[in-house]
Amino acid sequence: MTFWSDVNLTALFVSVRIAVVSTLFCLAVGVPLAAILSSRRLRARSLFEGIITLPLVLPPTALGYFFLISMGVRSPIGRAYHQLTGSNLVFSWQGVAVAVSTVSLPLMVRTVQTAFQLVDHRILEAARLDGASAISCLWRIQLPMSLRAVAAGTSLAFARSLGDFGVALMVGGNIPGADGTHTMSLAVYDSVNLGDDHTALMLVLVLSVLAFLFSVTASKFGSSRTT
Repeated sequence: MTFWSDVNLTALFVSVRIAVVSTLFCLAVGVPLAAILSSRRLRARSLFEGIITLPLVLPPTALGYFFLISMGVRSPIGRAYHQLTGSNLVFSWQGVAVAVSTVSLPLMVRTVQTAFQLVDHRILEAARLDGASAISCLWRIQLPMSLRAVAAGTSLAFARSLGDFGVALMVGGNIPGADGTHTMSLAVYDSVNLGDDHTALMLVLVLSVLAFLFSVTASKFGSSRTT
């Protein structure tokens, strides 16, 4: 099998689609979480930071099993999704994207949180005294001053989502082409098991180049925490 086979091109498309959706979720959820965690008024900060970081340190099998239980057809989330769409969330690319996003979310949150903490708190306090809400402070002060960090976090989240293996395997299953869940990482695993070292090498090189590019991008934007 060559790299440009339909199976591998499909795996590339699946990986990019899952990574894009996962990254968008990380942006939507991660930036507000980073703002909350950067607040000087937050109590038990270490506890919340530990909860958010947990997906990074949990074994992928344990995290994947949690999602199988929480998103299965017998769970409230799984039943609600089935009633709305007529399909199951587990073993679908949407389910994989949700699961993968939780692994990428800590990278987004911690990167943006650090930048938010560098914003002069006196500016925020002055804005609040003038009647600005927390949301207004986030959109008009913290985000504009931390755009480089947001870009860095986005790059890291995308790279992490693109190369995930363990959670994608548990939630999506390892069935080539099955409902768009067979990612490039799973294609590498299959190629190695089949003894197709050439295809495995090509897939690994593509993943490595993409990961390197996004890692360099994150480092470039992260070198200056605030604009």
